[in-house]
Amino acid sequence: MLGNILKKILGDPGARELSRMQGLVTEINAREPEMQALSDEALQEQAAHFRQQVQGVAATLTAEIRDLQGRLDREPDEDERRTLRQEIADLKDQQDRDEREVLDAILPRAFAAAREASVRTTGMRPFDEQLIGGIVLHRNIIAEMKTGEGKTLVATLPLYLAALTGRGAHLVTPNDYLSKYGVQWMGPIYHLLGLTVAVIQSQGQDPRMSSFIYDPDYAAADDRYHHLRPCSRAEAYAADITYGTNHEFGFDYLRDNMVQDISQCVQRELYYAIVDEVDNILIDEARTPLIISGEAQESADYYRVFAEIVGRLTEDDDYTVDEKRTSVTITEQGIIKVERALNVSNLYDEANYQLTPYLENALKARALFALDRDYVVSETGEVIIVDGFTGRLMYGRRYSEGLHQAIEAKEGVKVQRESLTLATITFQNYFRMYRRLAGMTGTAETEAEEFRTIYDLDVMVIPTHKPVIREDHPDVVYKSAEAKYQAALKDIEERHHSGQPVLVGTLAIETSEMIAARLRRMRIPHEVLNAKQHEREAQIIAQAGQPGAVTIATNMAGRGVDILLGGNAEGLARDRLRRQGIDLEAVAPEVWQETLAACEAQVRADREKVLAAGGLHVLGTERYEARRIDNQLRGRAGRQGDPGSSRFYVSLEDDLMLRFGGPTVARLMERLGADQDVPIEHNMVTKAISSAQMRVEGHNFDMRKHLLEYDDVVNQQRQVIYEQRRLILTEADLRPVAYDILLEEIEGWVEQHTQGYEEDWRLEELHQQVDRMVHLPVEHTPDAWLGRSRDQITADIAEHARATYDDRERELTPEMMRQVERSLMLRAIDRHWVTHLTNLDELREGIGLRAVGQRNPLVEYKREAFDEFGDLLQEIRSEVASMLLNVRLARPEPRPAVRVLPTSSGGQSGSAEPMHHAKIGRNAPCPCGSGKKYKQCCLAENLTPEEALAKGIKEGRVQRAPAARR
Repeated sequence: MLGNILKKILGDPGARELSRMQGLVTEINAREPEMQALSDEALQEQAAHFRQQVQGVAATLTAEIRDLQGRLDREPDEDERRTLRQEIADLKDQQDRDEREVLDAILPRAFAAAREASVRTTGMRPFDEQLIGGIVLHRNIIAEMKTGEGKTLVATLPLYLAALTGRGAHLVTPNDYLSKYGVQWMGPIYHLLGLTVAVIQSQGQDPRMSSFIYDPDYAAADDRYHHLRPCSRAEAYAADITYGTNHEFGFDYLRDNMVQDISQCVQRELYYAIVDEVDNILIDEARTPLIISGEAQESADYYRVFAEIVGRLTEDDDYTVDEKRTSVTITEQGIIKVERALNVSNLYDEANYQLTPYLENALKARALFALDRDYVVSETGEVIIVDGFTGRLMYGRRYSEGLHQAIEAKEGVKVQRESLTLATITFQNYFRMYRRLAGMTGTAETEAEEFRTIYDLDVMVIPTHKPVIREDHPDVVYKSAEAKYQAALKDIEERHHSGQPVLVGTLAIETSEMIAARLRRMRIPHEVLNAKQHEREAQIIAQAGQPGAVTIATNMAGRGVDILLGGNAEGLARDRLRRQGIDLEAVAPEVWQETLAACEAQVRADREKVLAAGGLHVLGTERYEARRIDNQLRGRAGRQGDPGSSRFYVSLEDDLMLRFGGPTVARLMERLGADQDVPIEHNMVTKAISSAQMRVEGHNFDMRKHLLEYDDVVNQQRQVIYEQRRLILTEADLRPVAYDILLEEIEGWVEQHTQGYEEDWRLEELHQQVDRMVHLPVEHTPDAWLGRSRDQITADIAEHARATYDDRERELTPEMMRQVERSLMLRAIDRHWVTHLTNLDELREGIGLRAVGQRNPLVEYKREAFDEFGDLLQEIRSEVASMLLNVRLARPEPRPAVRVLPTSSGGQSGSAEPMHHAKIGRNAPCPCGSGKKYKQCCLAENLTPEEALAKGIKEGRVQRAPAARR
């Protein structure tokens, strides 16, 4: 209320800012004739001139930063590293300011050039509101633009501007399809402007088809990859602009910090990113951290045992479900039944404590997770999670802490091995690492406070190009779900027969399939879009605006494909040619143009029919837990001034109403005497639904804040560990670092064994320990240290350690010793870091109980995590010191070549599975990926098949397939 009063007095600051931007829009429009007069070559030359301007102003600073970064990578002293980090941060801030000044100055001409390139290549001319959206994104602000306002085109403007810095620009999308399609659609614009654009895709299905660069001259064998030339991951990130999903950007960051050689890193500086569907990615998905996991011990048979036991329990009698907190609790009666089934006297006895997690997960799998809603089971027997926000299948993703195994046991499929966390980060902490961040979506204003608090991002609402004339009907509420569905089906039937297209939104796959089955009985043709129809979703949505079309969508959030009234002419033309058996990559231009013209004529006629019928109608079968998602579904209708309508059907049996507010509305309906099939429209009902959604939104916001507070603790430790790894990977000579670690350990050993008076010193034990580590001469005895001070003893041990070090280096050669040092340090860091992450997970699980003792769990977690991190660093140093002079190298026998295969689980990240070995014939393709025969390539260089494969991986032609699950 106070905000509304201040707005009336002071005016809307957003409106004032938009008014100021109008001057820039006018200047961009004034440049249009100038750009129209330029040839294609002149446009590219202008882009090169812009690039020189931007990069020239910060060339000196860039060189200084590169030099300091090199020193930081090589500097072992933590105090000096802290100083270098601050110097680099200050220089980067200055670099950003200098570059922004130039970018702001050339913005009108750059935007005018990008608009002209769009007109020439795609036929689309960004209108004034889209220019404003581009300016907002350039200023690192979230642009709220309604569905259909052309956000994909808008993003090309600030991306072009940011790419001129040469520091890379990323467009982050919610799914692989939008990333790939965005590059194919917008690629001609960037290419005409002289920029390179690439796309990264999930590595789950086929790692060789996970990175592409736009090349208008490349003819792909599969028309889905039209103009996309396969490239290495590093090449994709080296492009001026890179498109990809939030998951792939985040996992590539984690994978880069798990490599064993610096040449295996693919990402570069995280400079500028535009996040599409920003509310979906940075808010909805922020509750789940990114985790790269490896396989731990074999899965226990207990998962199947407890799945069978829990399957015999009954709800309410043996366990209760708390709908509001979505948790399940076993009753006393249930515990007795479980104890009898297991033949134990006390399930919670100390001897049986390891059984309780299996019971808890089995109960969750049975009571809280439903097939075809939360997950599906593939034909191969794999349990695949369904994204609750987009309805998509999340290949390679697994629930953690044994829950996924419990679901597998419940469904009677193979129980996979349990997982071990290797690396993890939240989306909040990943995206906060970008120097510049912006976002765009159709619904962000309601979450403005969270964006500002967590990401330091403001939100600006961009006016629509044409007024929205969609009619949003009030909700109708029924007592039972059956009555609700009957009314919804009747509405669908009436609108279908009138020629009006209908988009039906559902929350669960089972609901969409139930409605589809009823529509089949009613002989109403329809399309179903859910997680099981992932391959066809774009084509289904593109044609959902045809006359009388009925499209059932599990969830519309993040779909990213416009519904055009009358249909999509290009999609219809492609589909028509495919049905005729014509290869789209080899189709004759005249055949394509003729087919496209016919489809365009059909679409124009159909569009008139749909307009006369009232435009697209959106019918929601249930309210989502966030108002924002409901608004996204509504926003599918009435795009760019088109007519349209929407209505939600609600019942008291819906999950949201059961969890919040259902009893209140039920009592109201009883007082009004409403029958089962009579809907109710009342202010109290609307308020109850809104109140329920607001409570869920608040609960989810608390969860995200809670997650971030705990991850901030890990994030500080993660930065230290990753900096240490980078130091090891980039330093050419690690001997000084390794020797310093050895000396620190020696000093610690001496200190430990020389406590108290001199006669109490344990020199015999010290001598044994030192001898095991640094191999003292045979004639050396503890008596040599009698009468000496601590410093003298330390100096004597250090002298012998140096001599042993020199002997080892001569034995192995200096080059091999450097490799040994690097390998030992990386192995020690990685092994202990994984253990540390596991310990922190366990600490966090039980830390909430500290509140019972009137202690803040977060403060306790920070304190204990700090102590454990100190122990971690000490353990790493101890392992390196103990192994440094004791490692023995085994000379491996030559083995058959390693054939790199995609993983069966579709995992996008993690450690590699055991490789499959196969003999390589002389005439077989060379394992290095050159495309030549083995005898004409690496065999001529006397390289074994394994060495050839290693060469291909190092040079980026072959990618090792990761196998561990997330």
